[in-house]
Amino acid sequence: MEEIGHFINGQRVAGKSGRAADVFNPATGEVTAKVALATTAELQEAVAIAEKAQVGWAKTNPQRRARVMMKFVSLLHRDMDKLASKLSAEHGKTFPDAKGDVIRGLEVAEFCIGAPHMMKGEFTEGAGPGIDMYSMRQPLGVVAGITPFNFPAMIPMWKFCVAIAAGNSFILKPSERNPSVPMMLAELMQEAGLPDGVLNVINGDKEAVDAILDDPIIQAVGFVGSTAIAEYVYTRGTASGKRVQCFGGAKNHMLIMPDADLDQAADALVGAGFGAAGERCMAISVAVPVGQETADRLIEKLIPRVEALKVGPYTAGDDVDFGPVITPQARDRILGLVNSGVEQGAKLVVDGRGFKLQGYENGNFVGPCLFDNATKDMDIYKEEIFGPVLTVVRAENYEEALSLPMDHEYGNGTAIFTRDGDTARDFASRINIGMVGINVPIPVPLAYHTFGGWKRSGFGDLNQHGPDGFKFYTRTKTVTSRWPSGVKEGAEFSIPTMG
Repeated sequence: MEEIGHFINGQRVAGKSGRAADVFNPATGEVTAKVALATTAELQEAVAIAEKAQVGWAKTNPQRRARVMMKFVSLLHRDMDKLASKLSAEHGKTFPDAKGDVIRGLEVAEFCIGAPHMMKGEFTEGAGPGIDMYSMRQPLGVVAGITPFNFPAMIPMWKFCVAIAAGNSFILKPSERNPSVPMMLAELMQEAGLPDGVLNVINGDKEAVDAILDDPIIQAVGFVGSTAIAEYVYTRGTASGKRVQCFGGAKNHMLIMPDADLDQAADALVGAGFGAAGERCMAISVAVPVGQETADRLIEKLIPRVEALKVGPYTAGDDVDFGPVITPQARDRILGLVNSGVEQGAKLVVDGRGFKLQGYENGNFVGPCLFDNATKDMDIYKEEIFGPVLTVVRAENYEEALSLPMDHEYGNGTAIFTRDGDTARDFASRINIGMVGINVPIPVPLAYHTFGGWKRSGFGDLNQHGPDGFKFYTRTKTVTSRWPSGVKEGAEFSIPTMG
């Protein structure tokens, strides 16, 4: 049985707590490894090492720091299949989807090669007589990231690549459900030339999370997970005086206008709703066709597509559409919500509750489910299901359709499918949601833009990666410099002005 410890000061180390969690293969239900759960003392030890390492790393010029990222990108390409295979085995997502997980993180690492440009400050010559004024961005020190199970490569890289390129040292607390890939990423960063102690991986549970939030040396924390935990992390972290950004749950709607290409819309809904078994914070879980005719035609196109989805383990080939969900508890929660939808009056037009896969009876598989005629008072509409369930809520007109995502408590992502530019512009302007797709079902911004939701999908003032990432992991210092000519005439007692 493989035992996974921590990555501290440039190497793997065994856990000291005597506590461990099982790591499962979601497709088979088999235990594949045990991962150590850190104590507060182990976390503090890693923080002390990171604090010492950060001093030298911050003094390393930005171009040399960027070269580490450049080499890291090369190593990610070299080990892509190895990373994706391990990711699939512990998460359950298909092999092509696992490669996409790594690639979307790699793209942020590529963006961070441009860190010297992002770290530039501002300069004003001659702000006053003999006075120059300039600002500079400086790293915060030791910072941390707490990342979820559903993207074990991408989201850790969204966090630590930006932070480290900006001159910080980093403590990563990944999900204990699939810890292997984060450990492998730390080893690749080390191979790329990162000094010992700059990136440390602490595996653990709530004890490790609370230790991060309470540690006075850690200056900032980034988190991705459920809204309840995001709010907890944000509240406790900010109470400790930290800079905190937290991204939580979602209920992403896609509006389908009467003029939309319904074949294109149906394909988009199936991919965005059922990819990765719906375990994505940007999954489309609610389809809102506008008009009864649009809804009837859309349902006709969705049913055969959903029924044809191939569910299986990642080892079954690249034509598998999605795999198992992460745990038996997640499977049972999804099935419970599907049952509630039936009980509350929604029409279950594709029923995947009875799905079984021969040879994988102990796997966490859920067949695809498609609801029609759901209403906004139902649990399947109000709650984030985080599973392979697509819910159709019919709207009579555009304004009614628009009000659904507008009024929902979550505001992560949304989309509209239409051929009309005026409708698209109106939707993009009015919607109170952080990421918007126009004929794009999953509008995850590219690495040089920023990712973040509104309302109860996001807590904090700055988004992930892109320019906001560098702002989050740095602080601005402004210097006013005067080199007067001639003889010093004595002290100034009035406040300086530029008049």
